[in-house]
Amino acid sequence: MQTPQRDDYRNEVARKRVLLLRQIQKELPIACVDFFVAIEPQTGILTRLAYAYDLRIFFQYLCDEVRTFAGLTPNELTDAHIAQVTRLDVERYTQFLTLYYKNEQREDGTVISREMENKEYGKMRKLSSLRAFFRYLFSSERVPGNVAELVPLPKGHEKAIIRLDIDEVARILDIAESGEALSARQKQYHALTRARDLAMLTLFLGTGIRVSECVGLNLADIDFEQNAFIVTRKGGSEAILYLSDEVAAALLAYRNERLRVEALPGHEAAFFLSLQRRRISQRAVENLVHKYARIAAPLKRKISPHKLRSTYGTNLYRETGDIYLVADVLGHTDVNTTRKHYAAIPEERRREAARHTILRQAAHPDSDGDA
Repeated sequence: MQTPQRDDYRNEVARKRVLLLRQIQKELPIACVDFFVAIEPQTGILTRLAYAYDLRIFFQYLCDEVRTFAGLTPNELTDAHIAQVTRLDVERYTQFLTLYYKNEQREDGTVISREMENKEYGKMRKLSSLRAFFRYLFSSERVPGNVAELVPLPKGHEKAIIRLDIDEVARILDIAESGEALSARQKQYHALTRARDLAMLTLFLGTGIRVSECVGLNLADIDFEQNAFIVTRKGGSEAILYLSDEVAAALLAYRNERLRVEALPGHEAAFFLSLQRRRISQRAVENLVHKYARIAAPLKRKISPHKLRSTYGTNLYRETGDIYLVADVLGHTDVNTTRKHYAAIPEERRREAARHTILRQAAHPDSDGDA
C-alpha cells in the first residue's frame, strides 16, 4: 500500500499550534521559553501547549496572590524571582486550583470572568507540569532546588471507565442508520447525514481511532482493495490499520456519496465533510456522537468519541486477550496505559468470581450439627 499524497490540513493544524504557543510564551517568563526549546526534541506540540497553559496559570497566580511578586507581571519574572518561590507557595497554589476565576476576552472586546474548578486529576496534571519546569531549571543550575518536587501529588481516585455494552453498540449503529427516536428537526438533517454518521460511528467502534485521527482522514488515505487505511498518530507518526468488512462497507457507502459533493477550496482532500462542505470539526464529531449515544445509552452520560475508543479497546481485549495487540492498534507507546484503561475485568467475570467463592459448605441433610 503506497503512502498517499497528503493535503495541507495537518501542516496547517501544526502551524496554528506553534503560533499559539509562541503567543502564550509572550505572557510567560523567559525561563519558560528556554524550557520549551529544551524539551522540543522529546515532546509534541500538544504536550508543550499543555505545559504552557499550566505554567500561565501558575505564574499569574504568583503575581496576583503572592506578596513577594506583587506588582509584577508573569513575563517580568526573572530566574532570580523564580528562585524565591517556596514550597508553601506551591502548596497554596494547589489549594487555589480547587476554585478560581479566569478572565476571558470575547470577540467583541468585552471581558468576562469564568469560574474554574480542578479536581484531583486536574491538580495532578498542573503540578506535574510545574515539576517538569522546575526540574529543567534545577538541572540547568538556574535555581537552587526543585521546590515543586517537595509537594506531593494529590491522591487520585480511580474513575469507572465508561464504555458501551454490546447491545448498546448495536443500538447506536441502528439509530444512526434508521434515525429512530430522533426529533423531527434532527430527522431533517439525518436524511442528509445518514451515511456519514453511520460510517463515522462504525469507524470509531471498529478501529478505535482518536477523534483527531478521524477528522484528519483524507480520501486518499483509504485503500478499499486492501481494506486498509493510513492514520496519523499523535506526534505525527503514521500507521496502517485494517478494516473489517463491516467497517469497510460503511465507509465505502459514504465515500460514494462524498465523491458527489464538491468540497470548498482547501477541503477537497477531506474524507468526512460537514454540511457546509468543509472538513468536519472535532466539536461537530463530538456533538454527533453525543446525539446518538444519548438515545442508545441514556443512563451513560457524556459518551464521547474517546468512550467509543474505550469500547473498541475493551472488546478487542475480550476477544483476543492480547494486551500488546490492543496497545499496538490503539497507538499506545506504553502498554501500561492500555492495561489500565482498556483491560478492565468484564462484569460477568466478576460474577463468576463470586460463584466460585464458597466460605461455608452447606450442612449435610443427615448431619446432626455436631462439630
